[in-house]
Amino acid sequence: MQLKSEPIIQTQIYSSPVGELLLGDYNNQLCLCDWRYRKMRTEVDTRIQKGLNAVFEEADTPLLVETQKQLEAYFSKKLTVFDLPLLLVGTEFQQSVWNALLQIPYGKTQTYLGLSKQLNNPKAIRAVAAANGANALSIIVPCHRIIGSNQELIGYAGGLTAKKKLLVLEQESQLELF
Repeated sequence: MQLKSEPIIQTQIYSSPVGELLLGDYNNQLCLCDWRYRKMRTEVDTRIQKGLNAVFEEADTPLLVETQKQLEAYFSKKLTVFDLPLLLVGTEFQQSVWNALLQIPYGKTQTYLGLSKQLNNPKAIRAVAAANGANALSIIVPCHRIIGSNQELIGYAGGLTAKKKLLVLEQESQLELF
C-alpha cells in the first residue's frame, strides 16, 4: 500500500542586489518571494505551508527560473510590472490588502492611511499595516511602496536599507525615462 505524499512547495534562494529572497512555487503559482532572513520567517513559512497543506522542498522549476529572470530585469531597471502567476496565501482581508498593493504604480508610494481609504476602511490602518507586514511576495507585491503619513520610511521585512534601495531604484528608473 502506497502512502499519499504531501503536496510540495518547490523553493529556491535568489540572491538579489538588496538581499536574499526565498522563492516558492506551488502548482506553477508563485506563493513565496520573501526575505530569507526576515524576523517573521518561521511564521510566514508556517502560514503558507498550513494554508496550502504542503511542505517545502528545494527544487528548480520553470516558474522559479522565470521569477529570477523577471527580478533580474527589475533590478536592471528593464521591468516595471511583473507578469507571474501569483498565489496569495492569507485571510480574505490580507488578500484584499495585497491586491491593493498591486495597484500602486512603479515609482510611486502610498501611505497606510491612503491604502486603508482605498479599501474603504480608513480606520483599519493597523490591520492594513499588519497585512502589509505579512506579505510573502515582497517586491512583486510591492509592500515597499508603503510609507508613513509623514513621508518617512517605516517598517519593512527586508529592512529599511533594502526598502530605501528599492524606492530609489524605482524613482531613478522613472527619471531615466525622460
